[in-house]
Amino acid sequence: MKNQVQLITYVDRLGCKTVSDLKNLFQNQLKGLFGGLHILPFYYPIDGEDAGFDPIDHELIDPRLGDWNDLKELSKEVDIMADLIVNHVSAKSIQFQDYLEKGKASKYASLFLSYETVFPNGATEADILAIYRPRPSLPFTMVKLKDGSSKLIWTTFTSNQIDIDVNSEIGQQYLEGILDTFSKGGIKMIRLDAAGYAIKKQGTSCFMTEDTFEFIGVLSEKAKAKGIEVLVEIHSYYQTQIEIAKRVDYVYDFALPVLVLDTLFNKNTTSLEKWLAVSPRNAISVLDTHDGIGIVDVASEAGKPGLIEDDILDRIVKQMHVNSKGDSLKATGEAASNLDLYQVNCTYFDALGRDENAYLMARAIQFFVPGIPQVYYVGLFAGENDMDLLAKTNVGRDINRHYFTKDEIDANLERPLMVNLKNLMLLRNNHPAFNGDFNLLETPSHVLHIQWKNNKETSELLIDLEAMKMSIQFSKDGQMSHL
Repeated sequence: MKNQVQLITYVDRLGCKTVSDLKNLFQNQLKGLFGGLHILPFYYPIDGEDAGFDPIDHELIDPRLGDWNDLKELSKEVDIMADLIVNHVSAKSIQFQDYLEKGKASKYASLFLSYETVFPNGATEADILAIYRPRPSLPFTMVKLKDGSSKLIWTTFTSNQIDIDVNSEIGQQYLEGILDTFSKGGIKMIRLDAAGYAIKKQGTSCFMTEDTFEFIGVLSEKAKAKGIEVLVEIHSYYQTQIEIAKRVDYVYDFALPVLVLDTLFNKNTTSLEKWLAVSPRNAISVLDTHDGIGIVDVASEAGKPGLIEDDILDRIVKQMHVNSKGDSLKATGEAASNLDLYQVNCTYFDALGRDENAYLMARAIQFFVPGIPQVYYVGLFAGENDMDLLAKTNVGRDINRHYFTKDEIDANLERPLMVNLKNLMLLRNNHPAFNGDFNLLETPSHVLHIQWKNNKETSELLIDLEAMKMSIQFSKDGQMSHL
């Protein structure tokens, strides 16, 4: 992966209808801004119950977007990352429908994980309570087969997302088939979506156990043998994340979004600097994604302190709701059919009260901390909460999944904020200092001073939080210049 800013987007929400349209965007308006492109699920269908994360056919590009030849052409413009949805398939998939029709006689029967697969002799209350849950429901759905019998199937996320038995022979073949298709289609990197939940074993939390690490390791080796790098997506307690990072290629820095909000809201760098002293360096840094703003990544767990004290974290969440004028409350928690109770659904720009100065500072912090920065397409244009889309779908995360038109993109590119952000991105992409050493310079708690140094090349970020003023300077032709 290039050490440059990456973009994460859906094909059809950035003024584009097809993969070819996206290629044209990268050849023109977005030229030079990104070293990589993470395309969110483009498999058939893109408009399922979970915006493509419930594929009916994981190896088929939705025909409305194009085909694998189109994607391979796009890969000549920019390195592409794709999601390998490890944990589940759609209940509407050919495989699961065949299982409902034929039961044990189906050739796909062993592809799906059932209650009895994990608990052949039944489960105790302690077994069930030990299962780590990001959502309020139990991870099982009762399904009825054609012969009238019922089966309890493992569904970690929703009843339309049927969990795969990745330990079965057919489960392994299923995942390897996707890797083969990706390799031929020009995919350079994969994100293992929901990989932490892939291995279920009685008597464990069924989340990021030793068996999970082994599974991720084996699958990663298979990917790397095909020339594909691997990013693992895990939301978890920060110390767990540090341990996970030691055992995988790349992880997300999901702690950063709330830590940056804490820094800007409370005019204090203490919690951010605590994290930067220990944070994984093999990280993809984010402020926003297609999901909500994660809370669990900075929170306390089982009596162990988090990166931010609980009462301060509670105030940060309330401040986000205030800044968004209450719109985020309509998309968060149990509102709007939302199941991710540990996330706040809101655009990052609205979380900051649409303060352009604070937003540019937030992006500068993201680009200067260790890791490869990834920018979400809504955040690229400092997008606002899409209340119309939320009202239309009643899906909480859709508040931050706006469909931009070409006119909106052209207008946004002319905004002074976007011009400044583009200059910041070009500096991050091209200045040699960012391939050197990271230094967090000692300052009072209301000042953040980050320096990157690579031999004689230097780039520095200085923010005075009390004055809410920022300066960026960098070496150029033997002298220091300001952005």
